[in-house]
Amino acid sequence: MSKLNARICVVVLAAMLTALPGYAKDDVLGLSKALLIGTPAERDAASESFIARGRPDAIPSLVLLMRIGGAHVATRRALAALTGEDLATWRDAMHYQEAHPEIVPHPSYYDLKLWYWGGIDPGFLSFFDDPSDTEVSRIRFEEITWGGARADGIPPLDAPDLVPAKEATYLLDTDLVFGVEINGDARAYPLRIMGWHEMLNDVIGGVPVALAYCTLCGAGILFETQLEDRDAPFIFGSSGLLYRSNKLMFDRETKSLWNQFTGEPVSGALAHSGIALKIRPSTITSWANWRRQHPDTLALSLDTGHFRNYDSGVVYRDYFASPDLMFPTLADQSRLLQKDQVYGIRTAGGAKAWPLDAFTDGAVINDRVGFSNVVLIGDAVTQTVRAYDRGDYRFSGGANALSDPSGVWRVTEAALTGPTGQKLPRIAGHVSYWFAWDGYLGAESELYDASE
Repeated sequence: MSKLNARICVVVLAAMLTALPGYAKDDVLGLSKALLIGTPAERDAASESFIARGRPDAIPSLVLLMRIGGAHVATRRALAALTGEDLATWRDAMHYQEAHPEIVPHPSYYDLKLWYWGGIDPGFLSFFDDPSDTEVSRIRFEEITWGGARADGIPPLDAPDLVPAKEATYLLDTDLVFGVEINGDARAYPLRIMGWHEMLNDVIGGVPVALAYCTLCGAGILFETQLEDRDAPFIFGSSGLLYRSNKLMFDRETKSLWNQFTGEPVSGALAHSGIALKIRPSTITSWANWRRQHPDTLALSLDTGHFRNYDSGVVYRDYFASPDLMFPTLADQSRLLQKDQVYGIRTAGGAKAWPLDAFTDGAVINDRVGFSNVVLIGDAVTQTVRAYDRGDYRFSGGANALSDPSGVWRVTEAALTGPTGQKLPRIAGHVSYWFAWDGYLGAESELYDASE
């Protein structure tokens, strides 16, 4: 959040709080109001009241005030007394909160947070009915944070204009694209454009899909959006809200919030529906490689209807180059660094991640995930990995052709095709930063170790 935006939020929230009725001195919302907009003496008095009260249910309110109030000394002092830790920044406070799910917020916390969000964008309020009701949410409301944009402030691309490959002259050979082919319909969605929009709703090869790209967790995931028991496919937008440094998308029909990483609704009308969107195969690769393999491909037009700087290497340049996260979440870095890239597969029988550097020089990896034998081929330079169900075969070779004792196999987006016409199907997976994969899959997932 910029300093200007932060100041605007404080001013707006202060005005809203000032208009509220008075509160008793021992009321958590009244004390929060004093910490946010009070005089230095009032802040000190509120801090001492929180300390004397001594109850942990005020911690989430104090964590929130650490962000919107600029981490005032009085707020920090009260938080240190209640947690037993010196939490110097909002990031530190959020880490503490994530590590302590047993803390239940005071009821006034929900009012405080909704007033804060409503002052930024009233559209946020449409995502929540009663955020304190755990029956309508599968994630902790106190861990949902504002990502710096309003609802739909990062505009999705809905059925965008496409051009033939020969007309996509704006693309450099080295530009990375999300490559998708469904039923012979090949598309290229450049990361340099998708980084500005993060959500695409389209129909490819007759199949309604959404490409959900979370730049923060480095994951572009292709979801099939038409469910058998629904008349129309889901259409998604970006909510402007985050959960553990991962974007929360929303469907336009029910305004439920969805976890971009899992393809599951986590808050709202659909939270306990049991819905999980099917992941479709997609590929990150260079434009030169994709165009060579798919000469009839279509590519996104620069005519998106929005004015953005779509030049190569512009969007999120500093974040992609940094080892740090933009928003706080706990990350286990004992095996990999938090922003190391991995390629992950989730199946009914299990999940597994392979460090992207395992595919240096186009390595071919024969492995197993869950109940399936798989072969993975890739190129770490272009972040390219494709995975296939290899059955009882064992392969060697390179990215464009695999071989086994029976002969040479052809690599396509849909399957491996053997010398006698046998086919081995593609398995869906995607690239992401390690912190996100481990944060959402954790103990459910294995991690590939080349030394084993």
